[in-house]
Amino acid sequence: MYQRIRNLREDRDLTQKQMGEMLSCSQSVYSDYERGKLDIPTAILIKLADFYNVSVDYLLGRTDKMHK
Repeated sequence: MYQRIRNLREDRDLTQKQMGEMLSCSQSVYSDYERGKLDIPTAILIKLADFYNVSVDYLLGRTDKMHK
C-alpha cells in the first residue's frame, strides 16, 4: 500500500511537503505514512483516493484496478 501512495505522488512530481499541505499535515507525518511508520487514517485514505482518482481498494492493495 505504501509504495503505491509514493508512486502516485512521484508520478505527479509532487513533494511530500506539498502532499502534507494538501492533507493538512506536516511533511514528516506524510513521510511516515509513505514509509508505513504510521497507519493512514480512513479520512486521509479517502482524500488520497479522491485526489489521485483511484479507489481506496487500489490504495490498500486489494485490487490492481486503479480507477473507480
